[in-house]
Amino acid sequence: MMGNTVVFKPAKYGVLLLTPLIEAFQEAFPNGVVNIVFGRGRTLAGPIMQTGDVDVLALIGASGSSNALVSQHPKLNRLRQVLGLEAKNPGIVFPDADINLAVKHCVKGALSYNGQRCTAIKVIFVHKSVARDFVAQLANAVDQLKLDHPATDSELTPMPERGKVVAMEEYVDDAVAKGARVVNKFAGRFNDTSYFPSVLYPVNTDMRIFREEQFGPVVPVVEYDNLEEVMQCIAESDYGQQCSIFSEDEATIASAVDNMVNQVCRVNINVSCQRGPDYLPFTGRKDSAVGTLSVHDALRSFSIRTVMATDRSQRGLVGKVVSGGKSNFMTTDYLL
Repeated sequence: MMGNTVVFKPAKYGVLLLTPLIEAFQEAFPNGVVNIVFGRGRTLAGPIMQTGDVDVLALIGASGSSNALVSQHPKLNRLRQVLGLEAKNPGIVFPDADINLAVKHCVKGALSYNGQRCTAIKVIFVHKSVARDFVAQLANAVDQLKLDHPATDSELTPMPERGKVVAMEEYVDDAVAKGARVVNKFAGRFNDTSYFPSVLYPVNTDMRIFREEQFGPVVPVVEYDNLEEVMQCIAESDYGQQCSIFSEDEATIASAVDNMVNQVCRVNINVSCQRGPDYLPFTGRKDSAVGTLSVHDALRSFSIRTVMATDRSQRGLVGKVVSGGKSNFMTTDYLL
């Protein structure tokens, strides 16, 4: 719609899901408009960028990948970027929160798709006055989840990447060595690709799991005394995509929102962090994004606005050009 051709390099996993999209592309576009290339990104994407023919890079993934690609473009000032990158989205549970509701949404937010979403809740801050109750309920709720084959109705499945189980174990071992406990019963390795979630408590700032995006089923819980502690941690984080706040008090919500909107780009009130670029913009602050993804913003990102200008003395001439229908740009017609 915006006059561009596309080279689409699918992700490493889930390629078979493209089959219906390929059929739709064939029906909707002329040959050569949408081009799909398969293979390793390091092998394919680099040479494509080195040609200098790419005007817009759209990528959801790791900043290391995007930085490597951008650095290979010979004309950086011509390259526009729309990037969804890492995140360390916090959930914040206040003393006046509905604990049952908070637990429900923290489990969903942290562990949907095994936590392998940039939009997942990656760390939970809970006020010390309700921490014991919250952690007990959270651990119990996590242990009720079912780990099984993806074709079943299970909430947890094997992870597609080999080595991911080992990475989760390393996070847990580091946290336990520095004072955290695994508080749910069934946590740990199931096999080489399946890991039942570990709930870690109490987590502190010295642990890797506090700073790094785990991108997997490990749920760190941090106890706090006042909101300033939480805000300091979030302000010092390299990431700023979104957060979830849990409270039943309007003054608490108002204060939390006013604090968070300068740190993240989406504040979820009594619901889990999530994505929805079809109806809400998807972006982030700091190292979490470049540009904004949504249907409207995507169209804008793949176009450059151009203006035709003159002065009043040329009104008659411009009117003739428009009414004459000889210019594709200077027209008031709508495409239906």
